[in-house]
Amino acid sequence: MFLEGLIRKAAEHSKKTVAVAQAGDQGVLEAVAQAVQLGLANFLLYGNKEKIMAVLKQHHPELLEDEAITIYHYPLANEAAREAVKSVSEKKANVLMKGHVQTSVILKAVLDRDFGLRSESILSHTAVFEVPGYNRPILVTDAAMNIAPDLAEKAAIVKNASLLAQSIGISVPKVAPICAVETVNSKMQATLDAASLAAMNQRGQISGCIIDGPLALDNAVSSLAAEHKGITSDVAGKADILLVPTVEAGNILYKSLVYFARAKVGAVICGAKAPIILTSRSDSSESKLYSLAVALCSSTHIRD
Repeated sequence: MFLEGLIRKAAEHSKKTVAVAQAGDQGVLEAVAQAVQLGLANFLLYGNKEKIMAVLKQHHPELLEDEAITIYHYPLANEAAREAVKSVSEKKANVLMKGHVQTSVILKAVLDRDFGLRSESILSHTAVFEVPGYNRPILVTDAAMNIAPDLAEKAAIVKNASLLAQSIGISVPKVAPICAVETVNSKMQATLDAASLAAMNQRGQISGCIIDGPLALDNAVSSLAAEHKGITSDVAGKADILLVPTVEAGNILYKSLVYFARAKVGAVICGAKAPIILTSRSDSSESKLYSLAVALCSSTHIRD
């Protein structure tokens, strides 16, 4: 099991620290409790201290005396987000995790010019899937952050995802820009971008990965489908990273894998000075734990 392996890999690293913004949420604290039990990390919990302690007392009283967690009282969401981000910016924590706070609030703190986590790259969402019946992990990007990325943004998204892939053991990831067809069509911008990304990769403008496209989804993940179409490349049928053309396509693919294929997933925001876990309330505690493992592994490969 690949994601279970990432949990073990994260535990092998020297213990890191995760800052949680608005931590008073049962689902988030369930993942924190599991991570502490597995020895993955220490946690700085920012939020309403009384609420955090009440949830812990009811569900995980053993954590109230555990040195792996520290609680900081910031009852207002914007304050909790700001202080959690500052703790990462000041190197007191290695990973930022969203609790029960709106994404816009935490991203505002992340992008703050004084204490935020901006880097030269754009922020992008990368999900690591373990699909039943499929023989390897598959990464999907970007299903949450960039609505309709242009060519330059897609190149940055690929670089972010490739760095993440390397951090979890895929040394030279194969990237497939996913389109509706596998041929270049001047009326379909996604195919033009895919061909440009492949050319940029061949010329060394995008390194650390192998890109080929355009590729339809079946040709990217199935060697048999690629063979039937007469497609021969280093990526067709062997893709590690699926680059989607728009956030709608990414969102549909992401949720189809979770709800129809019953895939397991861990996801992080890449491109900042530290990994960011933007959990949803609908995410299972298992998914939150996998996201923690992905983030902890990727925190050792952050680009300066």
